Amino acid sequence: MSRVKRGTIAHKRRKKVIKQAKGFMWRRKSNYQAAKEALIKAGKYAYRDRRNKKRTFRSLWILRLNAALRMNGEKYSAFIKKLIDKKIVLDRKVLSEMAMKYPEQFKKLVEEVK
Repeated sequence: MSRVKRGTIAHKRRKKVIKQAKGFMWRRKSNYQAAKEALIKAGKYAYRDRRNKKRTFRSLWILRLNAALRMNGEKYSAFIKKLIDKKIVLDRKVLSEMAMKYPEQFKKLVEEVK
């Protein structure tokens, strides 16, 4: 009977984990056990922060919008209430982009809502 050498699949799997851990620091980039642990943790953070990113961006849009509105003599909360009352459907992302890139049109919108 011929000799069977084993471990090729296991070696391939470990190499894949080490390759994914490229860029990590110290033992986490070269040691299989540490790299595997680090990748699991990194995956958890990535999953969590994909959701947190949505919150962060919404608060950024609100900040930008509030700053632009105050330059036009309006408060954010009052402006949003007036938008809802007039049934103008624009989300905060679009409004903040408009305030940054097209200030003249944004000023017209603010005047129209007042």
